[in-house]
Amino acid sequence: MKRVLVCIDGSQYGISCCRYAAWISRKIDVEIEVVYVTDLRQLEVPFVADLGGSLGIQPFQAVMGQLQELEGKKAEVTLGQAAKLIESEGSPVSLIKTHKTGFLVDSLRELEESADMILLGKRGENAKFATEHLGSTMERVARAATKPCFVASREFRPIESVLISYDDAPSSRKAVEFVKRSPMFSDARIHLVTVSPNEREQKHLKALKEAESSLREAGHPLTCQMLHGDTAPSVIDYVKENEIDMLVMGAYGHTRIRRLIIGSSTTEMLRGCQLPTLLFR
Repeated sequence: MKRVLVCIDGSQYGISCCRYAAWISRKIDVEIEVVYVTDLRQLEVPFVADLGGSLGIQPFQAVMGQLQELEGKKAEVTLGQAAKLIESEGSPVSLIKTHKTGFLVDSLRELEESADMILLGKRGENAKFATEHLGSTMERVARAATKPCFVASREFRPIESVLISYDDAPSSRKAVEFVKRSPMFSDARIHLVTVSPNEREQKHLKALKEAESSLREAGHPLTCQMLHGDTAPSVIDYVKENEIDMLVMGAYGHTRIRRLIIGSSTTEMLRGCQLPTLLFR
């Protein structure tokens, strides 16, 4: 892994993202690209648009210019503070600061081309409102990204124990392989968990044993367990009972129709677990 793309805004989650980026760079010699995207929607609200009619075209253009200038200054300050925070964490890191105007999801394909991992907050600048919901930008990025997504929690916590929620899907196998090989988790205690309905227990048990064998080859301290019940509630309970610091799993693996009708286990676990999550597609 050579570069981590860190997506920030002015929220508490942006601070957490920077601290996790510094943690990663202390574990792995990576380049950090910190990106701030000015959201065009802030300049397209009805009030701003109506100024064009009430002020006339020239004053309106001046107001828009001032708003854009303020957004540029906000981006500059936010990126500068992010760089200082990452450096203050003792991170021996090569750091790039990038400012774009538009929408993060629309810029994602270009930005992630040179990155090996995307790091962003679970929520954004509206985090004080509707606190049980995920940020819409985070969900859209996690669904669109082709690279692993590190979703940061509101507060930074040292990662000493990691839970892999395993279901033997291709994305889940990617997660096991990453944990097995990455220096990020070389000192962490690994919990490998699968959730199975009784009627398919043997199939799930076989897959779990294969993943367990792979992780043990890497010498990780490992706890391996099969749970029964619904996936998301079972994993959330296990996280709380075992004081897990990070969740690793495959993401959004079901069809769009199934997600529309009954929702996504990924979304449910992200909402229910107040800890960072590493998602694989």
